[in-house]
Amino acid sequence: MLARTGPAAPLILFVGSLVEYVFPPFPGDTLVVLGAWYAVHGVLSWPVTFAAVTAGAVLGAWIDYRIGVALGRALERGARRRGPVTLDHVRQVEAGYARWGAWFLLANRFLPGIRAFLFVGAGAAGLPVGRVLLLGGISAAVWNALLLALGALVVENLEEMVFLLERYTRVAWAVVVLAAAVAVIHFARKWRRRPAR
Repeated sequence: MLARTGPAAPLILFVGSLVEYVFPPFPGDTLVVLGAWYAVHGVLSWPVTFAAVTAGAVLGAWIDYRIGVALGRALERGARRRGPVTLDHVRQVEAGYARWGAWFLLANRFLPGIRAFLFVGAGAAGLPVGRVLLLGGISAAVWNALLLALGALVVENLEEMVFLLERYTRVAWAVVVLAAAVAVIHFARKWRRRPAR
């Protein structure tokens, strides 16, 4: 099935990466690893795979940013009307984001589940869109390169990894059984030593 989707593969990877930013529960990272499968099997080139997932991430970040801009304007209008959020609150958030936002944006791809909200916050705080997308793009590029490398490692060494996993499982079970036996013997001895009532 995967091989049959070859011509549509870049679009699938692009859309998957985009959707993950707009709808965080979407498993976009799994699609990046799928991209490694495509590349290892020659369905796609590595540059096309990398470009598709990174471009999708940047466009998704831009959509989040625009949502944040709209939200920031709404908050500012509400603050001017003396609602629960004051103009001072809005300014404090903007100042905090101006100070620390770059670090959050650089780390965004390594913070699953909240990355979308970082771009919404950047838009609400009024950070320059070019700077936001540059920092977000760097973060996405680094993360995608690491994920593609990991995906390639898994695909190319699948048999070895299965063998090591099976060996690890056997050793882990042996340790669990041994620990359980020691615990049973220990508590049995303790129970026997209890004074009779």
